[in-house]
Amino acid sequence: MEELVGKLWHRLVTRAADDRFPDAAVALEAIRPAAGMMFRALGGNGALRIEAATATAHQARRRWLQRIAGSGREVELAWRDGESLRLPSTIALFPERRLNRELYLWLAALAAVTPEGQAQDWLARSQASVRILLQRYPGLRRRYQELVDAHLDLRPSPEELPAMEAAAERAVRAALREPGTITSLPMAVQQIHPVPLWLHPTPPLTAPVAVNTGDDAEDDEDENEDGDHSRDARNDRRRRAERVDMPDGKDGLLAARLESIFSWAEYVKVDRTTDESDGKDAERTADDMDVMSVARDGRAIANKVRFDLDLPAADYDDLPLSGPIPLPEWDYRRSALLPNHCLIQPLVARDATPCELPAHLRRLARQVRSRFEALAQSRRWFRAQPDGTEPDLDAYLHFTADRLAGRDTADQGLYRVLRVQDRNLACLLLADLSLSTDAAASDTARVIDVIRDSLFLFAEALSTAGDRLGIYGFSSRRRQHVRFHAIKGFAEAYDATVRGRIAAIRPGYYTRLGAAIRHATDLLETQGAERRLLLILTDGKPNDLDRYEGRYGIEDTREAVREARRRGLFPFCITIDREAADYLPHLFGANGFTIIRRPQELPTRLPQLYAQLTAS
Repeated sequence: MEELVGKLWHRLVTRAADDRFPDAAVALEAIRPAAGMMFRALGGNGALRIEAATATAHQARRRWLQRIAGSGREVELAWRDGESLRLPSTIALFPERRLNRELYLWLAALAAVTPEGQAQDWLARSQASVRILLQRYPGLRRRYQELVDAHLDLRPSPEELPAMEAAAERAVRAALREPGTITSLPMAVQQIHPVPLWLHPTPPLTAPVAVNTGDDAEDDEDENEDGDHSRDARNDRRRRAERVDMPDGKDGLLAARLESIFSWAEYVKVDRTTDESDGKDAERTADDMDVMSVARDGRAIANKVRFDLDLPAADYDDLPLSGPIPLPEWDYRRSALLPNHCLIQPLVARDATPCELPAHLRRLARQVRSRFEALAQSRRWFRAQPDGTEPDLDAYLHFTADRLAGRDTADQGLYRVLRVQDRNLACLLLADLSLSTDAAASDTARVIDVIRDSLFLFAEALSTAGDRLGIYGFSSRRRQHVRFHAIKGFAEAYDATVRGRIAAIRPGYYTRLGAAIRHATDLLETQGAERRLLLILTDGKPNDLDRYEGRYGIEDTREAVREARRRGLFPFCITIDREAADYLPHLFGANGFTIIRRPQELPTRLPQLYAQLTAS
């Protein structure tokens, strides 16, 4: 009975102390696309992910009900670092849902114009960022003023605070109303109340617990970086962490100092290699901790194979076509290419046996071939010809205008002729064969099965059109081993041998996309075609076991795409990743990619997309 009464009392007091408005709450997941668009449209770095911020402690004065309930100690504020833009997981600050949504968009806009680094103090930096934003985009002034008015109504009144705190509060209010008018805050015993309209004053920029905790977090050969990068929205947070020595557990309670007992209570050993429980208690404990302490226990990890997959023995691996090929890689932090940083290993499937087209694709293949036969035989008008079947009216008008103006008109053609179009095209299809393609695409097929069917139909289509085609696949295991599978070379005919290689593709390792694009660019550049199309078929972000995860991989891929364009190629990405709209515009541009929402439609959509891309 006492326990029941205690729970009811705790629930009642906590609810009464909560100064948020849960009925008007807006979640980050609902506003993420709009916030991302606002951030990038106003100049924010397109490589930054938009993720949830973790709550951080503050020392501001709390209401007496909050002190009784033990709540109100933490607040979620926005900040930006080199990898991501962190926004509150939920905003319920205002009683109107519209205002909470507007606050998300305002924070995204403010982060876009806030310069990197911490050169200025928080007050000056915040005011300067607001002034810059309002000067560049005056249309945001009304939105900002509305948020300020609503927020000031919720802040503690200076008349109810001690003198020193009241002076600091009046200064913050003046800085919010007229950014740039306050140069410093008056000294106060306690901190001022958090300002959710500004970015975090001291963001937790220490390493998240998911990263490598070894001596060199960026060592490409580190064996402790796991490859499981999936996460749900609730755990999509950056937590502050510190590296400590592993407790030996030998000290008894009597040997402990009394002031350390609280820290003992916070220590929870989470060993995912031996604990097969759901881990919910540990997750809740982790959410309540301000700083996580991460230690190595020196024991081998039994299930390491889940993340760091070993390469097969040479007798069972695919056959190498040549020695490793060195390629550079872009390091965005240095703004420089690292020469010979990656090694491409060209391979061909060992167990591929010649085969016919799978029976379930034969009807679709006939339809695709009939469409591309018409495309191959398409005819178009060639204008401004010296001879032809009829006059070219546009050319004749230009000829007349030039003659009246006294310009030379001797070499102008005045006719047009209808001829069969010569499709001088070369296409290289680069397929992502990473481990993620082993996931289910539907109730009956995996992603790799959908990719296999797509390659079959695509090869059938282009062999009918007569366009030069190369098909390659790739996966990677760190920078020294980027596997580049030859499925169909440009000089090879599409036959049973190629079909056998397509049938033999299987999920591999990880996705070092930049290196694969660079090698594909080298191969496609050798084709003397007027138009050269590099099609990239993938199911997710660039990633690998080493530091290629995150912004590093994104920026390297973007630089590889820009290199391909400078060399006269047209890179175009086709993806089935539903979250690709967050990062593909930064990689390929607004018109350089398409997202297939239903993966099972990829086999039929791929030839259609190619026809559209090459129609003009």
